[in-house]
Amino acid sequence: MKKLLFLLLTILLITSCTNYGQLKLVSYLSGDLKEVSGVENSNDLNVLWMHNDSGNAAELFKVSTQGEILQKRVLAVKNHDWEDLTFDDDGNIYIADFGNNNNKRKNLVILKIKEEDLVNGENIEVEKIKFSYPNQTNFPPKKKDRFFDAESLIYKDGFLYIFTKSRVKNKYGKTMLYKVPATKGEYTAKYIAEYANCDDVHCAITAATISPDKQKVVLLTHQSVLVFTNFNGDDFFSGDVKEHTFNHISQKEGVTFKDERTLYITEEADKIGSSKLYEFVLKD
Repeated sequence: MKKLLFLLLTILLITSCTNYGQLKLVSYLSGDLKEVSGVENSNDLNVLWMHNDSGNAAELFKVSTQGEILQKRVLAVKNHDWEDLTFDDDGNIYIADFGNNNNKRKNLVILKIKEEDLVNGENIEVEKIKFSYPNQTNFPPKKKDRFFDAESLIYKDGFLYIFTKSRVKNKYGKTMLYKVPATKGEYTAKYIAEYANCDDVHCAITAATISPDKQKVVLLTHQSVLVFTNFNGDDFFSGDVKEHTFNHISQKEGVTFKDERTLYITEEADKIGSSKLYEFVLKD
């Protein structure tokens, strides 16, 4: 009887630690992805691409949907602060090297690579899309104006869209939306709009993704996803928004669509555990 009780308590503990409402644990990730920051689904290959953030090598990992590393590709560039990934419709992958914790970087860049080159592992050409923010004049600005960090990127109709991350106390949920062309060059990003989420530090925007049908834009925080729909053009904040909470706060840093209603979400490792891959179903 005691053994049975112990077994039931163990199962309950495991379940409570790995399932948070709709947030379903798919797998623990390799130690090579301890600081996983970006994730993107390749529908053609039925795999995920992932990378780590600043302080790590310039590497992209091809990962199975069960969390197994299938390939590792080293790029001949520097990982200043890689934060997110997105794909276009022609098989190009974009790496958001624009993490800017202290709001003082002047070398913000998005890296463009052909997925075919990554798979083959030969002659991986990297194009650079350099940009600056039109409303940043000081590097860094005063603490009350530090809205120029960013960890979120999506592609739509020939443009790349950047969602900033606030570093301002009591305004952590504020994000500003900018766009740049998805072609090699140097640009001043175009400001589109802004959105104010809640003010707590866990409300900060840590990743973004767009649905396969381009009708839903999702922003990730440590505690929820914000789903934007019925928007006008590329002003993604102009329509409706619905928040889906996890009932669980942790360092969630990557999000991508598995299908039109299901998300993959990555979580960095903490001091005592591994990084993780989750699924999350968007319910009406």
